[in-house]
Amino acid sequence: QVQLVESGGGLVQAGGSLRLSCAASGRTFSSYAMGWFRQAPGKEREFVAVITRSGGSTYYADSVKGRFTASRDNAKNTVYLQMNSLRPEDTAVYYCAARIGLTVVVVTEQYPYWGQGTQVTVSS
Repeated sequence: QVQLVESGGGLVQAGGSLRLSCAASGRTFSSYAMGWFRQAPGKEREFVAVITRSGGSTYYADSVKGRFTASRDNAKNTVYLQMNSLRPEDTAVYYCAARIGLTVVVVTEQYPYWGQGTQVTVSS
């Protein structure tokens, strides 16, 4: 089992940047692929980014590609989401999620462990 706690959300103007962090408990963090998802009001939760266990590979939703970067520090049990050139449509609650596995997975239901979420609001 792993417990996840996100931080770093907030209010930012369009064009600005934020860095989200997700701290994980446990000694096996490097066994988990980590995903980032978001949910805007009235919408379903959607995939944003995923990073493999070693951090060697990442995959992004088309809507954030080139603007967001996922990274991880396995020594600190932490995964990050650097968000640049933010847009009002990026406004959502952002969640990190964990799953054991080697493959890149973008499906919400395939992640058994979730954080509580952190609010990101981008003003125009």
